[in-house]
Amino acid sequence: MPGDVVRVLALVSVVVGTWRSGPVAAALFLLVLGGVMVPRAIAAPTWLDVTYSSTILFAAWAAQLDWYVAVSWLDVAVHAVATGLVAVLGVQALHAWGVVGRGGSRTEVALLVVGLGAVLAVLWELGEWAGNAWFDRRIQVGYDDTMGDLAAGLAGSVVVTGVVVRRP
Repeated sequence: MPGDVVRVLALVSVVVGTWRSGPVAAALFLLVLGGVMVPRAIAAPTWLDVTYSSTILFAAWAAQLDWYVAVSWLDVAVHAVATGLVAVLGVQALHAWGVVGRGGSRTEVALLVVGLGAVLAVLWELGEWAGNAWFDRRIQVGYDDTMGDLAAGLAGSVVVTGVVVRRP
């Protein structure tokens, strides 16, 4: 499966990231490694598996390599894309695990993706705050950053919903 290539890269990233940057990077890349296993576990469509997995791996490396500092708009763009994809994958997982039925209307699916995306954006920001407060002061937080990230996550969820509800 093409997604397995990304999973191998995530596994290698645990080793390289830990060697390069220490325990905070290890935790980050272990989280990514766990995250990239989800599409395989729920038999997500290949397009979603590869896009989601590549995005979260890219997001982790961008943080480790300070690309968010070097490229001012990258943080917001990654929050938009990643949150939208995580929300879609989350809905797929809820379907696969029988938490929600597959027979919902396009409107119901859209509301579920956008709502889950909004909640995930909030949890992501809480994670950034906790990481900054308890583990690594280099994690970017602040009012403007948080509000921009929340808005981007919500916008990304809305945009990806428009794509998902049009797919057969």
